[in-house]
Amino acid sequence: MGQAEWVTVPISTRDVEGPMFFTPHEWDTIEAASARIIPTDHHPGAREARVVRFIDRMLAGTQFIFAAADGHGFLRMEGHEEQAWAERIEQRRAFYRDGVVQMDALAQERAGVDFVELDPEAQDAVLEHLSGVERPRPFLVAEKDEAGLGGAPAGNQPVNEDFLEFFPLLVLNTRQGFYGDPVYGGNENRVGWGVIGFDGPPSLASTMDGSYTTRKYMVEGAEWPYDQHPEVLRYRRS
Repeated sequence: MGQAEWVTVPISTRDVEGPMFFTPHEWDTIEAASARIIPTDHHPGAREARVVRFIDRMLAGTQFIFAAADGHGFLRMEGHEEQAWAERIEQRRAFYRDGVVQMDALAQERAGVDFVELDPEAQDAVLEHLSGVERPRPFLVAEKDEAGLGGAPAGNQPVNEDFLEFFPLLVLNTRQGFYGDPVYGGNENRVGWGVIGFDGPPSLASTMDGSYTTRKYMVEGAEWPYDQHPEVLRYRRS
């Protein structure tokens, strides 16, 4: 049975206020960790975007995997596809549960408290330890930086989550929850889109019926290969 034949279940990631998978402690811990990955500064961060709700719903089961095309409800998976997704989710659940235990253990070693009780600097140190690399330094773009040294615009860069350990999985899911469509539980009030100046579709339905377009964000006249267009090349690092 293909997706076109799947039943739409009238549910929302916002039907329940709190956790559906996490324990309250796990919820608070993942929320705190994601808030250090995308911190709140002069813009909203992961906490305001409710990234933890996105992650919780992703781990809650197969009911929130495929949103209906009109944005109202989710498709109920069937058969082998549902079974395969259930197995993938079970693996991710184990990573997250073990990850919370690791963060608390490292926090206890440092200060005798759980991760959520650490100050931001100490939380960063725990996450840095988990990542195995130094914390990225702040990046500032010069006001008149015509060279575009910030790197090329992001393209379609699929990442297979099934092969990620806890910390890179948390980073990826934090980005997804911050910038993804609000229907999946994150990007509350579209704050993630607001941070990057993206208006976003008013609903998933508008992306299907042609009433919404991202044309204004495209480089006019660009042809394949897109990354060879002069307006894109100028963002390349030298």
